[in-house]
Amino acid sequence: MGNMWMNARRKIQWLLYTDEQQVVAMLLKIPYACFFSVLGVHSWFCSERHSPFPGTSGCIALVLSSEQSLSRMMTGPLTQRGALSLLLLLTPAVTPTWYAGSGYSPDESYNEVYAEEVPAARSLDYRVPRWCYTLNIQDGEATCYSPRGGNYHSSLGTRCELSCDRGFQLIGRKSVQCLPSRRWSGTAYCRQMRCHALPFITSGTYTCTNGMLLDSRCDYSCSSGYHLEGDRSRICMEDGRWSGGEPVCVDIDPPKIRCPHSREKMAEPEKLTARVYWDPPLVKDSADGTITRVTLRGPEPGSHFPEGEHVIRYTAYDRAYNRASCKFIVKVQVRRCPILKPPQHGYLTCSSAGDNYGAICEYHCDGGYERQGTPSRVCQSSRQWSGSPPVCTPMKINVNVNSAAGLLDQFFEKQRLLIVSAPDPSNRYYKMQISMLQQSTCGLDLRHVTIIELVGQPPQEVGRIREQQLSAGIIEELRQFQRLTRSYFNMVLIDKQGIDRERYMEPVTPEEIFTFIDDYLLSNQELARRAEQRDICE
Repeated sequence: MGNMWMNARRKIQWLLYTDEQQVVAMLLKIPYACFFSVLGVHSWFCSERHSPFPGTSGCIALVLSSEQSLSRMMTGPLTQRGALSLLLLLTPAVTPTWYAGSGYSPDESYNEVYAEEVPAARSLDYRVPRWCYTLNIQDGEATCYSPRGGNYHSSLGTRCELSCDRGFQLIGRKSVQCLPSRRWSGTAYCRQMRCHALPFITSGTYTCTNGMLLDSRCDYSCSSGYHLEGDRSRICMEDGRWSGGEPVCVDIDPPKIRCPHSREKMAEPEKLTARVYWDPPLVKDSADGTITRVTLRGPEPGSHFPEGEHVIRYTAYDRAYNRASCKFIVKVQVRRCPILKPPQHGYLTCSSAGDNYGAICEYHCDGGYERQGTPSRVCQSSRQWSGSPPVCTPMKINVNVNSAAGLLDQFFEKQRLLIVSAPDPSNRYYKMQISMLQQSTCGLDLRHVTIIELVGQPPQEVGRIREQQLSAGIIEELRQFQRLTRSYFNMVLIDKQGIDRERYMEPVTPEEIFTFIDDYLLSNQELARRAEQRDICE
């Protein structure tokens, strides 16, 4: 065995001085399956039949520090210095070393390693022109690149790029490689491209030049009485879709439509509108009898129409988007009475428009006046007002009553009261207050305020409303009802419902009284009236 390795050593030394590349080729011819390596342990090179050294047989045990050492030894550039190191490593490698499970058994009488016979494996040869079978893809092409050159299309390591002819689609791997197993790394084939079958169109058909295949052109046509809208032809494209969009065949005649007759209606009582009904229009299509939709331009049937003329228009559409329209008129009339004039020293409040059928107008009088006659009038269907107009006369106050309640009842819901009380006529506050009120008579009348004065001590005490004197009994009852003392100046403001709303212990300006009344005591009607007469007292 020693002589065998000495011969191998001399062979490698000779090759190092003649052809380094040949040494590399010899080492690379060892199949990958002939060794295994574990980092930090021995690596075995089994040279049974595939030994790079002629006449040798057995296993060589190498101790490598890592897989990189083995890789550099197998594939790196082998210089003369590196080859000598490899030789020195190989020469003492044959040792009595034995590893369990390696397939070898030790013999105590000999210091050598023996190898079991293994079945011969076919050696890899990159020089064989047809290591794998020749690729032939129907309706396509295989473009191959071999490490041996352009004349080798199926040698070991050859890589082929697969493609299909126009109109065909590649199914499978786009790139394959010839493997040591003498098989290609994948399969593929070319499938003819097709577009989906086109759906039939209503009232039309189509004809194609080459069915559903690539570049086939399909032309559309419509039945008599219809015309084509959309693409007239479509072509099967490379992505398996048809060009353009699906056309439609539409009829060219518009539908027939007839609207209801025009109509006239009177507004309802106390309203300015009338509810009007009608039947839908009659619609018929001249082609296939299908009406897709009917639109209404104007109010719906049963709507409330205001006074005047209203045009109602219907439009019908068939399946081909042809349209036809019709219209009719709805006329609404409002019965109206002559416009009423407000009474002198008074005003009107009316419902609705104030002069239409059913409207009610109420008569009101200014402060200090009372209504004589009917309180309201109604506009009738004959366009005339009911009753006769009332008049506003100066308010007459009856002071000859038996009690203060009888006196106050005359002002209920008509006038507000401002009662002024003072211990004597010479009281400074009293004289100041009366002077200011006498200068604001217009503002007091606008706000419906009547002044009652209670001045002095019994038996010379005086009570009066304007120029009318009150009896001693009425004066006493008023003081008790409103809790007015004779000891000092005081006032109370009473609203139209007889409720005291504000008390004053000192004189106040009329503007303060007017502001309080305008902010808290005026009704909606009075507010509207005040807006109209804002500058009447200026």
